[in-house]
Amino acid sequence: MIHHLSIPAKEPLSVAKALVELFDGHLSKFGPYPDSYIAWAGDNKGTAIEVYPIGTEMFPDSANGQANFQHVPDASGYTATHATISVNKTVEQISSLANKHGWRAIKLSRGSFDVIEFWIENHVMLELMTAEMTADYLKDTSTDN
Repeated sequence: MIHHLSIPAKEPLSVAKALVELFDGHLSKFGPYPDSYIAWAGDNKGTAIEVYPIGTEMFPDSANGQANFQHVPDASGYTATHATISVNKTVEQISSLANKHGWRAIKLSRGSFDVIEFWIENHVMLELMTAEMTADYLKDTSTDN
């Protein structure tokens, strides 16, 4: 189970607020790095997405400390990292939220199940699934199959 992941954004606060709206969750600051936020899903699993400024890199400490951060000012903001997330929203609600922010959202087939490619700031993709899409996904990918 994935409990949280992080993504880059031009406007981390605005993106985190949009994710909170998508999740019906809540927002907090991310203490270790400036201008970073956490969009909490508000579930019983601690599900969250951390949103850092574009160009944030994490790297291991040279001793026994926690991860370190640095900023690369000319980073593009695109990333191959993405996640598929089930949400309690309809296709229409997801599309409306994307339209409100000027982001691309498109329903696409992944074979035996569908997803909505939800492009945060048109740079970072989340594959969102409605309840119906999640049921199809689980039917196809469960260990019973």
